Amino acid sequence: MAKTIISCALTGNIVTRDQHPNLPVTPVEIAQAALDAANAGAAIVHIHVRDPQTARPSMRTDLYGEVMDRIRQVNRELIINLTTGEGGRFSPSDHDPKVAAEGSTLTLPETRVAHVVALKPDICSLDFNTMNSGANVVINTPKNVRKMAKLIVDAGVLPEIEVFDSGDIHMANDMIADGTIPGPHLFQLVTGVKYGAASTTTALAYLKSILPAGCQWSAFGLGRMEFPMVAQSFLLGGHVRVGFEDNVYIRRGELARDNAELVEQAVSLLGILGGEVATPSEARALLGLASR
Repeated sequence: MAKTIISCALTGNIVTRDQHPNLPVTPVEIAQAALDAANAGAAIVHIHVRDPQTARPSMRTDLYGEVMDRIRQVNRELIINLTTGEGGRFSPSDHDPKVAAEGSTLTLPETRVAHVVALKPDICSLDFNTMNSGANVVINTPKNVRKMAKLIVDAGVLPEIEVFDSGDIHMANDMIADGTIPGPHLFQLVTGVKYGAASTTTALAYLKSILPAGCQWSAFGLGRMEFPMVAQSFLLGGHVRVGFEDNVYIRRGELARDNAELVEQAVSLLGILGGEVATPSEARALLGLASR
């Protein structure tokens, strides 16, 4: 059995400090959270940045660059995965649904990947979902996903194909078949988002069944389903993800100390199930990434 890669999603773009007072916000805090997660057993850290003054989601390349530099000064092998999910939300105004309401972030695909092209992390997420999400709609049209994929691939970065339901996988398979996304292929199966795939064994098994042969894949569940889906993904042969982006509780009613504690819990659970956790170097070999 291959070793299991643990990814830790440190902040996301929705969780606030009202939900967890220790949510990392500044570049210093995010970089330290990444290093702590690595020390706990994570091989990949998935990074969103926040405006240091307002704690709101940001797309600033300089903030991403500072986080990456701080991580690399201490740990060169840890796999850095930057998000490109920012800039995909649209909320229609009441007076005209073609006009964006407050809270919309929808922007050009080139803008959404500008920091990836500039900084060239090991991995970046590439969302395939167009779906209802809370009060907004997330929009990732095939045309724009293709544009983003080309820029990511041309930058020498491995796209993490992030899918929220079966139709996303069908679209990704088309782009793999026509060469838009050359191998190796890494999928992230997202479960538990309202109106997306459910956090159930049946749903995850189906999503796995339509993945391309030979790909690497991981899955995670939101909220209270985070650790049940760690187990389900491992038992179905996948890698796993935890972190404050997905869940801030270590158990019912008890906030996790930090992201590292969630990683520690995943390491413990995988050990109980008979798994072994991949180091960053071993994860690089599994994903076809060069050693640093």
